[in-house]
Amino acid sequence: MSEKETRTYDVVVIGAGPVGENVADRTSAAGLSTVIVESELVGGECSYWACEPSKALLRPALLYREAARFPGVGSAVTGRLDVPAVLKHRDRMVADWNDRDQVDWLDSAQVDLIRGHGRLAGPRQVTVHTPEGGAVRLAARHAVAVCTGTSAALPPLPGLDTVRPWTSREATAAGDVPRRLAILGAGVVAVEMATAWQALGARVTLIARESRLLGRVEAFAADLVAERLREAGVELRFGTTITAAERAGGPDDGVHLTLADGTRLVADELLLATGRAPRTADLGIETVGLTPGRWLDTDDTFTVTAVDGAWLYAVGDVNHRALLTHQGKYQARIAGAVIATRARGATLDTGKWGPHAGTADLEAVPQVVFTDPEIAAVGLTTEDAARTGRVVDVVDYDIGRVAGAIQHDPGYRGRARVLIDPQRGVIVGATFAGAGVAELLHSATIAITGEVPIDRLWHAVPAFPTISEVWLRLLETYRDQQNSAAPGEAG
Repeated sequence: MSEKETRTYDVVVIGAGPVGENVADRTSAAGLSTVIVESELVGGECSYWACEPSKALLRPALLYREAARFPGVGSAVTGRLDVPAVLKHRDRMVADWNDRDQVDWLDSAQVDLIRGHGRLAGPRQVTVHTPEGGAVRLAARHAVAVCTGTSAALPPLPGLDTVRPWTSREATAAGDVPRRLAILGAGVVAVEMATAWQALGARVTLIARESRLLGRVEAFAADLVAERLREAGVELRFGTTITAAERAGGPDDGVHLTLADGTRLVADELLLATGRAPRTADLGIETVGLTPGRWLDTDDTFTVTAVDGAWLYAVGDVNHRALLTHQGKYQARIAGAVIATRARGATLDTGKWGPHAGTADLEAVPQVVFTDPEIAAVGLTTEDAARTGRVVDVVDYDIGRVAGAIQHDPGYRGRARVLIDPQRGVIVGATFAGAGVAELLHSATIAITGEVPIDRLWHAVPAFPTISEVWLRLLETYRDQQNSAAPGEAG
């Protein structure tokens, strides 16, 4: 087939990260011919520059800190982390930035792969510019799914072109530990990388325009993380930002930073963790009436609402609904089912929690922040409830009072909070902060998505002694709150 001919598939997927792979897997399994287009490594940002390498850097740091605090173990923990071994582990977790296994998986799923930069060229049309300088034209009978994700959003900082700053990619892929690392930002990337690189030997300064870390989680959880970062030696500077940056002289002279409060400091590397931008600037979306560089708005079936014909889908981070890999994969499973159902001419079931609706994006988005301590959250926070006018009962409990937590760490510091809808008697939000709480998150997610009544949760018995016993303590606390609020009832 010549490059001028058009190759026709049922489905064309642009972007072979976890989201694109899941869309392609679902449509191919439904019997639809599917091709996926990727300009970089198959497996995408998460596999090579985000989720996998960051957690590979963080796990040794968190394990070391837990062991150093534990009676009878701390005295045996001597010296610093073995940095070369940690970095080698990180490299192994990203397969040395080789996507051969991922390509083999696509082949096993009967999904064709075209390497190159894909751009829309009109309705249901995609042109792929290949690394060899050629072009491949694709046509989609049923759907084009845009799964291009996001890239780092850089601030308009004077001198940025000379600084050569780190983004999340450089921060997770670096081969050497900087002696001094400055981080601009207060979100997940900022705090996780501060945790990891400080443990590996860097002197870290975190600079945040905000007044606290992690503005989207409960304040008590963010405060615990800030406390531990300070204890570890990270300098936190809140309420300011960088106004100028310059990499003066040779590479050993570092980056000279000027802050809004007049402070000057020098770092060997500057990590900009100031948000994400959609990868739509060079996607050809103007050919279907959309504006390049903007997020792609969708309905709950992940169909792009501004394009007629129900053929263009935006799945994962690019639609700005929930910028998390696992949530993007959830969207991909639904979008794949939607595409297959429409291809059969069948009717969609888009009711709440239906198979063709991304309800969890609105009701129950789970997230773990892999810091010391961990933060695990799903559903509403108290700030969400206040902002939207939702009436909720707030229930807090000190996780360190649970027997399983004391077994985990006699000096355990942590806290749990659940938000309960008093009218329906169900949990609508949960946040846990403490060591090992990531494993509590799925039970909270099930409680919210299943709308499990509080009365039924009393019959979900936590094993003793585990940290999950905090669920029973939260229920008991809520019962006591209700009793104390009811006049004339015995306590």
